[in-house]
Amino acid sequence: MDKLILIKYGELTTKKDNRNFFINTLEKNIKNLIGEDIIIRKDRVRMYIECDNVEEVALKLQKIFGIYSIVICHKVNNNTEEILGKALEIMDSTKKTFKVVTNRADKNFPTPSMEFSRIMGGLILKNSDFKVDVHNPDITLTIEIRNNGTFIYTNELKGAGGYPVGIQGTGLLMLSGGIDSPVAGYLTLKRGVNVECLYFDSPPHTSIEAKNKVLKLASILNSYSGHVKVHIVPFTEIQEEIFKKCPDTYMITIMRRMMYRIAEKYSEKIGAKIIVNGESIGQVASQTLSSIECINNVTNKPIIRPVACLDKLEIINIAEKIGTYETSILPFEDCCTIFVPKHPVINPKLDLCIDYEKVLDYDELIDRCINNIEIISNFEENKFEDLL
Repeated sequence: MDKLILIKYGELTTKKDNRNFFINTLEKNIKNLIGEDIIIRKDRVRMYIECDNVEEVALKLQKIFGIYSIVICHKVNNNTEEILGKALEIMDSTKKTFKVVTNRADKNFPTPSMEFSRIMGGLILKNSDFKVDVHNPDITLTIEIRNNGTFIYTNELKGAGGYPVGIQGTGLLMLSGGIDSPVAGYLTLKRGVNVECLYFDSPPHTSIEAKNKVLKLASILNSYSGHVKVHIVPFTEIQEEIFKKCPDTYMITIMRRMMYRIAEKYSEKIGAKIIVNGESIGQVASQTLSSIECINNVTNKPIIRPVACLDKLEIINIAEKIGTYETSILPFEDCCTIFVPKHPVINPKLDLCIDYEKVLDYDELIDRCINNIEIISNFEENKFEDLL
């Protein structure tokens, strides 16, 4: 096949003993997410994909973590005549200037990289109307001379970067319907962590639209992973108990402490190594440093906060880029917003939290929540059409 896709690994090349594991995981993720009849060949520095619809597949590959860049290239034999012929064929005749960049990985090829670039440049000048511009060319012709052939291309698509999803194990994402937690999930996926989601549902105080909104957000995250599940916690009973028996100012703090207890216990059940959330320092009352310290006290599980040091506009920019923003701003309230008091405490005291929680039989309540969790792993787009 003359036309194929070449993948550059980027950050994966910094690995040594684990590189093959990373590359094999990337191959598995590509096969899982592309869902096409493709042939993959790979080595320690490049991956090659043969398929019928290379342009469509190349665009899909941009969502797969572990890829630095994607190029649609043409493969020829390692000889100057074939390389020149293919270069002249693929050069865009509407452009005027060019430069040649050669990477001679095959050291048996007799001509060094810089010399070959000069030779090719001269031959293109002789056989076309192009002019050379090494500083700001209209086209950069890249020639990779490798042991298995020469790969020629003029365009390069930026990949998602990061590590292949799954190399780091599983994290449990506390997913709400807001802007921040889907972004936190995306950034966690980018570091090679397989993400499963924990959503706290509180009917009838929260609507079916709020639940479907979260499932839509999960389906978007799933397009970057292929392995996302949503674990839906029936949180109504705990939330009503807190509302009835705890002071208004501490309701959110105690509610978050209960969520962390549930997340820790459930993460052990599904084998998740970390808990992930969308907390951003100082953004709301429960995210001041004092609140985070007090809430975090109930768990020994590592808590990862990918957006902790980003401001809201930075988070929104990422949300828009990954496609979650328009869904996140839909006006369906989750359980974190429906019982918010007028003046929540911003510097809670741990001893008061412990004292207020004594009136709650929360161990039994938490067990009931976990025993009745609903798991969703099949996201059908038609469920969410009415939301948008």
